[in-house]
Amino acid sequence: MTVHHMHLVSDATGETVNSVVRACVVQFETIEPIEHVWTLIRTRGQLDKVLAGIRENPGPVLFTMVNNDLRSALVDGCRNLGVPCLAVLEPLMHSLAAYFNVAITGRPGLQHALDAEYFDRIEAMNFSLAHDDGQLASNLNEADVIICGVSRTSKTPTCIYLANRGIKAANVPVVPNCPLPDELLHVKQPLIVGLTKDPTRLVQVRRNRLRMISGGDEATDYVDLETVRQEVAFARKLFSKHGWPVIDVSRRSIEETAAAILTYYARHRSGLPHESSDA
Repeated sequence: MTVHHMHLVSDATGETVNSVVRACVVQFETIEPIEHVWTLIRTRGQLDKVLAGIRENPGPVLFTMVNNDLRSALVDGCRNLGVPCLAVLEPLMHSLAAYFNVAITGRPGLQHALDAEYFDRIEAMNFSLAHDDGQLASNLNEADVIICGVSRTSKTPTCIYLANRGIKAANVPVVPNCPLPDELLHVKQPLIVGLTKDPTRLVQVRRNRLRMISGGDEATDYVDLETVRQEVAFARKLFSKHGWPVIDVSRRSIEETAAAILTYYARHRSGLPHESSDA
């Protein structure tokens, strides 16, 4: 692995440039980045400290800054230091501005303003936490999305991710020989999605979970491969019976699962039928 310094500069929280950089760097398997994160850079004095840090540990600079004077100073400073300096959002913003025929506002941190969307995300997060693992089934109809699945199919983290997108998501576990909440079977508003997983992978995840909890590897039905196969088959039959779309999460990240659910949700809100299951 080759170690490289990288400087992420932002006039806000730095979440945008951080996400973009990590999505790019992961494609370079032989690179080990050392990230220097500089956030809330809004004065020339703060920028001078950034340039001093770049001088001390030279490396590519990626930034999201809307103040023209600070942007120019950063670009000029990096040119003098002989390091590349890239504006992460500039091509996109200028393309959109040209298409919409409007001027760019030029105010930092607008995406983090305490607007209605922000409070919707907070409300969705509180809802998802309160409706985790089948809790508060009495008001499931208030959810936007309900996720069902056997244990360890990533129901909770998927709900949390969706909540961060402003989606009120609840999850209900599927347990053989245990009836689903009656409220779940009578909801009218929410989209219900079933998550499934390859039994072999599921057993591996469950074994790791048991080791974390008890420090051992107990031989129980919870990690017995044949029992888990039957459990997964039971859940799939249940999803098919009710016509719920199914997503196989065996080789999906949480983000990919959430993206598939959001696609189903958009069609659900539009009154369109589900295109397919096992997305």
